[in-house]
Amino acid sequence: MSGWHFDERTHAGTEHLDSAYVAGYDAKTGLDLEDALGLLRRQGLRGDTTLLDLGCGTGLLAAAAAPEVGRVVGVDPSPAMLEVARRRSDTVEWVEAGFLTYEHEGDPPQLVHSRNALHHLPDFWKGVAVSRIHALLAPGGVLVLRDLVYDFEPADADRRIEEWLAGAAPTPAAGWTRAELETHVRDEYSTFAWLLEALFEHAGFETLERDMRGGIYATYVCRRP
Repeated sequence: MSGWHFDERTHAGTEHLDSAYVAGYDAKTGLDLEDALGLLRRQGLRGDTTLLDLGCGTGLLAAAAAPEVGRVVGVDPSPAMLEVARRRSDTVEWVEAGFLTYEHEGDPPQLVHSRNALHHLPDFWKGVAVSRIHALLAPGGVLVLRDLVYDFEPADADRRIEEWLAGAAPTPAAGWTRAELETHVRDEYSTFAWLLEALFEHAGFETLERDMRGGIYATYVCRRP
């Protein structure tokens, strides 16, 4: 990696490299597996599919999808996350890498999934990452992206962020606290929807579905024509 490249492990958040934090990560994130798998099934998840999960974390989704598909590759820059993932499944191919460094081998995937990971990259590197995903997908392949995205105008940022923080969990065990969400806004790289959508379009994606919850939590389904 050249000296000017973005180091995804360094910027993944120190907590994601901490084994003690990672041990409670699944309960904290509250992933609805049936909902997540249902979305992938609607986009073509089946027995001959290759699924690539970028920013797979502890591998919860990748491991759950493995019995339904031909091949699953789970990718994450955190060794602590992958340590848990490897214990979860020995049929998934686990790769220590990120959006900017993963190199796919074999037939291109028909589905790429990513949840709450792209926001670790500044917008310049998001553009690079989205273009790399487009290039590695099979023609007609689909990207399912779920992340924190700001679907409001910059002038409304103070009000909308405060509204979001007001609904934070009371304790870390119950979810994301106000202090944790403040850290996300201040130190991480969630971006405006209109910026992210421009990156999709520029990379060559066609956006099939766009769903926003609370003006913060986004689900995009984008196809490579």
